[in-house]
Amino acid sequence: MSPQRRVLVRDGREQPLIPRYFDLLVYLIEHRHEAVHRRDIFDNVWSDVIVSDGALSQAIRTIRRTLGDDSREPRFVRTVSRHGYQFVFAELVEEEDERDSVSDDARRRRAEGASASLAENALPGDPFEGLLQRLTTSDDLEAQREAAEMLHALGTDEALRRLGTRPRHTYARALLRDTRWDSPNAGTVAILGAPAPLAVSRELIALRLHRAARIVAARWANASLGGGVAGLLGGIVGGLMLVAAPAGSATLAVVPVLAVIGAGCGAAGGAAIGAGMAIAEAAARSQRTFALVAGAAVAGGFAGGTIEWLARLTLVALVGVRVELGGAIEGLVVGGALGLGYALATARVEGGLAAPRGRARIRVAGLTALTCGLAAFALSAAGRPLVGGSIHAVARVSQGSQAALTPLGQVIGEPDFGPITRVLIGMGEGLFFGAGLAFGLTRRR
Repeated sequence: MSPQRRVLVRDGREQPLIPRYFDLLVYLIEHRHEAVHRRDIFDNVWSDVIVSDGALSQAIRTIRRTLGDDSREPRFVRTVSRHGYQFVFAELVEEEDERDSVSDDARRRRAEGASASLAENALPGDPFEGLLQRLTTSDDLEAQREAAEMLHALGTDEALRRLGTRPRHTYARALLRDTRWDSPNAGTVAILGAPAPLAVSRELIALRLHRAARIVAARWANASLGGGVAGLLGGIVGGLMLVAAPAGSATLAVVPVLAVIGAGCGAAGGAAIGAGMAIAEAAARSQRTFALVAGAAVAGGFAGGTIEWLARLTLVALVGVRVELGGAIEGLVVGGALGLGYALATARVEGGLAAPRGRARIRVAGLTALTCGLAAFALSAAGRPLVGGSIHAVARVSQGSQAALTPLGQVIGEPDFGPITRVLIGMGEGLFFGAGLAFGLTRRR
């Protein structure tokens, strides 16, 4: 094995491994004198993404198969129950890692030959048929995934041709599509143009969400928390500005009220948009940007429409007030902008749900906040009310309310809550909300 050249050779033939699995093998070898905890593996090998426990199990299974290892009598990688894994091969020899002169084409041809040899040796007789039987009849998901990976090694196109439309072909096609990302030299597994594309898409989404269910749930909760904190801070800042405005009559009592309203709206919006983005990111590995934008926009529109409907009913039922409030359109636009900013900021992420750290996380939050702020700017400029504008609309028709934002407009030279004030406050809301949701969404457990 050459970590410098990122090459693994067995019996003179190069063995293909996807980059993340190669990194895992190197990490286990470098720490071979200890049993490495699963948490340490995730923190070091999958440091920029969050993946399910099943992803690590699949990586270990692939490494063992590549090395010719057996989990029941391991010569290379030992499973440490309830802890992790350890590289246990005792006769390890370390030499100077020098580059060779093998061309990329020759290396690719050797890798393809090694992959085919691995799959052909796995089952006697017709390897395709045996693996396809396992893929379509077994109830063991790990065995099915292994069969799918070996079919890719034999030849993706031929595997799909032989699969045809036999029973459970939609599930098998979805599994082949899913495992192609973890199989070196795998071919394309098209959904559009293939038999039963809608059924295959449904099976694929179910597969990926099943593996990432706990991660999606955690990200949904974190996004709700991030949006709630952003709304809370925005409400506090807005309340303090009203209290400090020279022409205003608001007292400190308005601060906690606006803070609670902001936190509630932020948490509700963050929960919906965060759930839409988490589901989209878990379910889509190709067309990731489109999936994130669509997921966030649909979820934002649904949440905004629901909040608008409930607010209108409440105002009419309690105080008989009918006012123009922000809702579905605003949620749709803000959600789509959030999804776009997040997708652009995490475009290089592969193999899991993005979880940047340090400066990278700040950059993601900054770009997401910027796109969300620009969307809020456009909505406010078009006269669409966001949270602040909706509060002002309610306050104007409520006698004696301290929450009217007219004093803020007067501070910047407008006689009332004019277009400039509306745009500035709306953009501030977007920046707060975008940053808060991004920080929550990328939080690692």
